[in-house]
Amino acid sequence: MNDTDTCLQEIKDRALAFTKERDWEQFHSPKNLSMAISAEAAELMEHFLWQTPEQSREDACSEKLQAKVKEELADIFLFAIQFANMTGIDISAAIEAKIKRNGEKYPVEKARGRSDKYTDL
Repeated sequence: MNDTDTCLQEIKDRALAFTKERDWEQFHSPKNLSMAISAEAAELMEHFLWQTPEQSREDACSEKLQAKVKEELADIFLFAIQFANMTGIDISAAIEAKIKRNGEKYPVEKARGRSDKYTDL
């Protein structure tokens, strides 16, 4: 599987099948899944704790760290996908709506090259 050839629905279906085979749906409440996403995100952040931005860019691409980073990122995505499955959220539609809303909040002519919050542009 790769990003170019894989449909998001296929990943959602595989994740749901994995969960159903193990009878884990009983544990997949919005509370538990949101907490799992946060815990996995913290594990990803831990690899870059106390690094400069430059060090984090270098390490993220290093062979030494990339396997660990891939696992943490996969965990985050899998829990997010399970959250979407459990709540009936269409991920693609949600992302499209968010990009549109962000485009309105952060117009190119005001936001280009700036990291300010939209209320401060």
